[in-house]
Amino acid sequence: MLKRIGQLDRKLTRHSARLSTPPVDSALRQLSSAADHGVLWFCSAAVLGARSGQARRGAIRGLVAIGIASASVNLVGKRLFGRQRPSSAHLPLHRRAVREPNSPAFPSGHAASAAAFATGVALESPPAGLAFLPLAGAVAYSRVHTGVHWPSDVVAGTLIGTSAALLTSYFSPVREDEPRSVPPAANGPRLDEGEGLLFAVNPYSGDGSGWDTVQANWPRAHRVEPGEGEDLGALVRARIAELNPVALGVAGGDGTVAAIAAIAAETRLPLVVLASGTLNHFARDAGCGTPAQAATTEGTTARIDLASVRVDGAEPRWILNTASLGVYPQIVAERERLEHRIGKWPAAAVALVRVLRSAEPLELTIDGKPHRAWTVFVGNNAYLPSEFTPGYRPSMASGLLDVRIILADGPYSRLRFILAALTGSLHETKTYRRNCAETLSVRSEAPVRLATDGEVGPRGTRFEFRNHHSALRIYRDLTTHSTRTVSRTK
Repeated sequence: MLKRIGQLDRKLTRHSARLSTPPVDSALRQLSSAADHGVLWFCSAAVLGARSGQARRGAIRGLVAIGIASASVNLVGKRLFGRQRPSSAHLPLHRRAVREPNSPAFPSGHAASAAAFATGVALESPPAGLAFLPLAGAVAYSRVHTGVHWPSDVVAGTLIGTSAALLTSYFSPVREDEPRSVPPAANGPRLDEGEGLLFAVNPYSGDGSGWDTVQANWPRAHRVEPGEGEDLGALVRARIAELNPVALGVAGGDGTVAAIAAIAAETRLPLVVLASGTLNHFARDAGCGTPAQAATTEGTTARIDLASVRVDGAEPRWILNTASLGVYPQIVAERERLEHRIGKWPAAAVALVRVLRSAEPLELTIDGKPHRAWTVFVGNNAYLPSEFTPGYRPSMASGLLDVRIILADGPYSRLRFILAALTGSLHETKTYRRNCAETLSVRSEAPVRLATDGEVGPRGTRFEFRNHHSALRIYRDLTTHSTRTVSRTK
């Protein structure tokens, strides 16, 4: 079979070499060079990430897929096969690659990265993915056209890249923007042109255009924006006492939304949410991330749940999305320590490796029962899928906490968990437990770190988690619900 593949490779390479298309030759040569070291795809990701939504999520997924594909190609494939590259001596100079690579030929790293990025984008945003597929195909073929790869190198790289992108959907499921179920509540105050609306804006979230969006949709809204070193929550509380608004608004990422949502819940003011962060988990699950979804002119609102955690008897900390004890807070703390030097995403990767290599299990008492555990995850409402990696919430008003625990009670628990996660058999192993409950009590023999909504919190030995049913009222357009949801609400 290998002999036949080699014969076909040589035949197709000779056929490609006989093509005489000078304008195309130059374009493919430059395109192949632009894709060196993934530069073309990083620039494309920067363009897609300029705006929030499906395209930005696609860019992130595509970059993660490139990382997986590149590691597979360079650390495994090329070292394992060591295939010699074809000779480009028979090609005219204007067709040869700008940089002649000296690494093994099989598989093609350029083709793998191209397929990984295009497929990753397509999973989140099919229209954007379709736009990138021809570009990815051109990059893959350019490696044969410029004489640096055999056709089978490109085919193998394409398969690896596509598989890498599909693998990301296993660990981070693709989801639709609209929620499955958010029950309606009584109408809130009408906010014609933003009258009576106090809007908190984080200028450091996303592209910093939050206030421009607010002015375009609610021109009479009052603005609260923190300066350097100022606490946005404290500023909002002061302006509430001064202005007595009828509603609050927030433009920012999940951390900013969590801070203002806590104030909205405490003051019983309805909340307008504009998603302008990187991932915007809460806004996507609640269906309230855009001005159109907010539906503020009609005053249409929905009640959703919040969760809270009380640490060592102190005042409760509100939880918008998730909270955790154990490994994850350590990863966040290590990432924050490194990100100022090497950037957020590289710091997250380094932190993950360092913490998983050196972490020790916690000695915990969970709802009165002693356990050794690697981590305890608590979600505000139940997440899907039920495997350990949470993707999205089909309902934001279930009245329940999603509790997931990685246990270390048995031998080789770390290895057993990793193998079960990779093989998709977490539900069959005793290392992983998942259930839903209204409350959760966790006790620790030694102080442990808490993380809430991606931010490192305080250390403590007693943690009391609770769901607060219908604690927050948000503005949103309820007409986007499916027929099934509306029928169940009625």
